[in-house]
Amino acid sequence: MPKLLLLAFIILTAASCNPTKYVPSGDLLLGRNEIAINADKDPLPPTVSRSAIRPYIRQQPNKKIFGVRFHLGLYNLSNIEKERWPHGWLRRIGEEPVIMDVVAAERSAGQIQSYLWSKGFFNARVSDTVRVAGEEANVVYSVIPGRPYTIADIRYDIQDSVLRGLVLIDTVNCLIERGMIYDVDLFQRERQRLERFIRDIGFYTFSTENIYFRIDSSLMRQQVIVNYVVTPRVTVGNLGVRTTSNHTMYRIRDIYVYPEFDPKASLTGGDEYLRSLDTTFYRGVHFVAPPGRTPVKPEVLTQSLYIAPGSLYSVTNVERTQSHLTDLRNHRLVNVSFIDLHGVTGERRDEGMLDCVIQLTPMQRQSFTVELEGTNTGGNLGGALNLIYQNKSLLKGAEVFSMKLKGAYETLTDDVTGFKNTQQYGIEANLRIPKFMIPFPAKESFIRNKDPRTVLQAGYNYQKLPVFARSVANISLGYSWNGNKYTRFSVNPLSLNVVKLHYINPEYQAMIDTMPYFSNSLSDVRIVGGRYDFVFNNQTIQKSRDFWNIRVGFDIAGNLLDAVYRTANLEPASDGSFHLFRQPFAQFLKGEVDAAYNFRFNEASSIVYRLFAGVGWPYGNSEVMPFEEQYFGGGSNDIRAWMVRTLGPGSYILPESSFINQTADMKLEANVEYRFKLFWILEGATFIDAGNIWTVRDDDDRPGSRFRLGSFLDDIAVGTGLGLRFDLKFVLLRTDFGLKLRDPQETEGSKWIPLSRPFNRKQDVTMVIGIGYPF
Repeated sequence: MPKLLLLAFIILTAASCNPTKYVPSGDLLLGRNEIAINADKDPLPPTVSRSAIRPYIRQQPNKKIFGVRFHLGLYNLSNIEKERWPHGWLRRIGEEPVIMDVVAAERSAGQIQSYLWSKGFFNARVSDTVRVAGEEANVVYSVIPGRPYTIADIRYDIQDSVLRGLVLIDTVNCLIERGMIYDVDLFQRERQRLERFIRDIGFYTFSTENIYFRIDSSLMRQQVIVNYVVTPRVTVGNLGVRTTSNHTMYRIRDIYVYPEFDPKASLTGGDEYLRSLDTTFYRGVHFVAPPGRTPVKPEVLTQSLYIAPGSLYSVTNVERTQSHLTDLRNHRLVNVSFIDLHGVTGERRDEGMLDCVIQLTPMQRQSFTVELEGTNTGGNLGGALNLIYQNKSLLKGAEVFSMKLKGAYETLTDDVTGFKNTQQYGIEANLRIPKFMIPFPAKESFIRNKDPRTVLQAGYNYQKLPVFARSVANISLGYSWNGNKYTRFSVNPLSLNVVKLHYINPEYQAMIDTMPYFSNSLSDVRIVGGRYDFVFNNQTIQKSRDFWNIRVGFDIAGNLLDAVYRTANLEPASDGSFHLFRQPFAQFLKGEVDAAYNFRFNEASSIVYRLFAGVGWPYGNSEVMPFEEQYFGGGSNDIRAWMVRTLGPGSYILPESSFINQTADMKLEANVEYRFKLFWILEGATFIDAGNIWTVRDDDDRPGSRFRLGSFLDDIAVGTGLGLRFDLKFVLLRTDFGLKLRDPQETEGSKWIPLSRPFNRKQDVTMVIGIGYPF
């Protein structure tokens, strides 16, 4: 496979070496665009940079990957006189040559100049120059921005007497300040900010159309005066006569919630459909639904409403209502609208009234699903069959209950054992309640603002691996809630895991009997503890260029049981440990941080940086971490130049005759991956992975495995490689080819492989297959 990829790359490189193959005679291929900024000594703002200017160039040269016109090479591999496969297909997935267009270059120069004007550089000059090099043409855009105009003063012209005081009080929040560089985009953001502020305090009909800026540049000192104008409300009469008046503050009169709204029946039935519905009244809200049908209790829906009768209209509260109702996961469509009750006033005659109409189109309440899924457990690929039952409102409180029966089969990548597969069977049940339950209910204000959830989980899983078979039964109680727009917290105060070993291969048993670390980690154990998680993710629809995804987790197990046993002066069992249900319980602390930063260069390429650190510390009733809580190195989601569980721990050298999976208590890992689109459904990637695993205590059976602060850098493994991804929309399949660069298991002086010996394809190159992105 690597040889085929190399051959394909060589062919495409050769094809791209003749980029003008299909360039018509007399035309030139656009080679590159250069931006030369000739500025004064004063530093320029980020708005006047090559990256900011480049999007305004109308013609872009053919895309390159690592300096190669990859897509143009695909196009050139075809015969343009033939349509049959693969010629037509190559042209569709490739990219035809970009022919230099003088008119497009002139228009680009004009667009760049318009952009600079919008950023306050009123004296900017832009010119384009074409430089011919053989059969290619390079365009140089010379930019002389000049000095920017700054804002000398801001003068308010509030033509609405009701809004005048409100706007002037709010000037402390104005985005425009004296001394700033003139910027059209800044003015637009300020219009949106003020519109939201005014609409949040009741002015339903106010919009950005009532805000504009009049610029006076007559000062002749590279400065402008900004006249901030807010206009009154304009209404058009029957005869087209326009009249102006102060804007009106609106309050909510009545709220009508349609929890079973049927858009199709409403469209076809009209008033007859509405007359067929019954209306009930609960806590000031009218619920309008078909007789006898209440899929979600009114009290649950009212907890999601940030709008109340008598309250001022607020666009923020409308958005929060819509978002919270959507988060109940019971409605396919959520529509919040308002009816202006012209002529109806509230207690104050200068206030208008609105009726709020909330139409909720429900999802199917119960469903049975059969799922076929691909699995990827540490690089071992397989398939699973899931039978899923889901009820989206089990007790009519938007409680989502799901039950899943699962059967899975995986093929192993380790040929040393002589075994080829692993099987897994299980059942799990999950109940998600949209509020805090057991032992403390949450206040309604907390439910509205923090989206709290209680999650009850239970499951049983039987795993038949090549060298042993075991079962894991678990039950847990958890709570989660929002911190702010980007953060979420979760706490599992109680979880119980019962791990039981049913069978172990005699040969494997004999081997691990000589290694206490593995023997102890695979024994029967009870894990009673809790977990805390913090998640930060600032990816939004508006902010997709760069974002962080950070998870911090902390586990604690066995402390409460240990305290109870010691307080009660109970005697330990014959093995020196306390037991729960005739088996020892685990006692440990564990913490980990996983942080990834995603940066998108454009629609076709991005780079991801990732750091991971985790450590577990067994103590008290445990000598080692339970097998489920240990870390491993290598595999498709890890350091990809090593097969799963073959890296580490530390500098420990695994005997060639051993097939024991290597695990440990601590892990450090860093990754950088550059991702780019190729063609069709194919994406490419290049990456560097570094890290290792370690034990936190000395292990006589694995010398060099312990983490030591002064020397851990010498234990770091480094790998690089290339990857292919097949984006099928519903699933992403991934193949990565990893190459070892630094192997801590090599002898001193030979750890950097390129500096010490030739690469060995079998020893140093690893192909891993995965599902989804690695991080």
